[in-house]
Amino acid sequence: QVQLVESGGGLVQPGGSLTLSCAASRSIFRIYTGNWYRQAAEKERELVASMTRGSVTSYADAVKGRFTISRDNAKNTVYLQMNNLTPEDTAVYYCNADVGLTPVSGPSNYWGQGTQVTVSS
Repeated sequence: QVQLVESGGGLVQPGGSLTLSCAASRSIFRIYTGNWYRQAAEKERELVASMTRGSVTSYADAVKGRFTISRDNAKNTVYLQMNNLTPEDTAVYYCNADVGLTPVSGPSNYWGQGTQVTVSS
């Protein structure tokens, strides 16, 4: 079994920046579509950003122009650069991806355990 592991969360002041990373817990063949979700307290989980293997991206309206999703295919890692953070961005951020474990296996969907991002002065 494989897990997705997020890192890079923490406490940041309003207007600050953070970069989240998401990588597999062991060697995999490739990440296909990579996604970042977030869930604020007492709210439903929402899709924040998505990127296909071909680097086509999409963003939630609330983060457009502030967040950037990227990937390093050689490292099988997906990133989320978050700039100009506001208290409304406070949430647990989850990595989600379609992962191929071997060259002959089809993609399966996996989630990370989440990383807390808190924006507060």
